[in-house]
Amino acid sequence: MSTISIICVGKIKEKYWNDAIAEYSKRLSRYCKLNIIEVADEKTPDNAPEAVCEQIKKKEADRILKHIDPGACKCVLAIKGKRYTSEGFSEFISKQGISGINHIQFIIGGSLGLHQSVMDVADSELSFSDMTFPHQMMRVILLEQIYRGYKILSGEPYHK
Repeated sequence: MSTISIICVGKIKEKYWNDAIAEYSKRLSRYCKLNIIEVADEKTPDNAPEAVCEQIKKKEADRILKHIDPGACKCVLAIKGKRYTSEGFSEFISKQGISGINHIQFIIGGSLGLHQSVMDVADSELSFSDMTFPHQMMRVILLEQIYRGYKILSGEPYHK
């Protein structure tokens, strides 16, 4: 069974997001081992200068990098990343296993995004849209797409 890890910045406080994450975690348990790793976020002052924003992203990056598995496929979520259809995303997941990689790490940055040091270790970049979404929502969207991907790979029906 493959392992999927989601490394993300910040904790989710809202019950409705946690409920959705718990539901997809339960659904995914029949397809993969799922790990959700939350690293602490930094408080960002309003109108922070660029240098302060870089320092914040660097601190968050240092926390993320401690959890990176060198043998995993490391996929960062980034606006400029590759876009997939649901079928194409399921193929992406499948190709990792076919190539002998049984661990995929998806990395979601905080409110300022990801520091370049995290981007530099990535094997791929994934985008869901040109729009910016709250990182709490992206966890749920990502989990839903991973679940949909496994349903497609298993030849099971999924909502279109």
